[in-house]
Amino acid sequence: MGLSDEAFEVMCPECQGMLKIDPVTRAVIAHSAAPRKKTFEDMAEAKKALAEADARRESVFAQSMAAQKNSEDVLARKFAEAMKKAKESPVTERPLREFDLD
Repeated sequence: MGLSDEAFEVMCPECQGMLKIDPVTRAVIAHSAAPRKKTFEDMAEAKKALAEADARRESVFAQSMAAQKNSEDVLARKFAEAMKKAKESPVTERPLREFDLD
């Protein structure tokens, strides 16, 4: 069985477009994009989706603002805990410096 010299078409697994392939060179010689689907059927549905996106964005922004207001308190508590831990376990040896290695 030999290969025919006539190009053939296959569906692209990525974009569902049609690819025309040359059997001799095994290269794609043409590509037809798949038709785009409508995102929304009507304007009311699009308006509703935009309103929901706005509400999500506002919610995320409010959460970010609340986290920012509490961040100073959280950092202060973390610092106090680190100081307490440092006082409880003092360093008994001096840290090794580079010129100590000579």
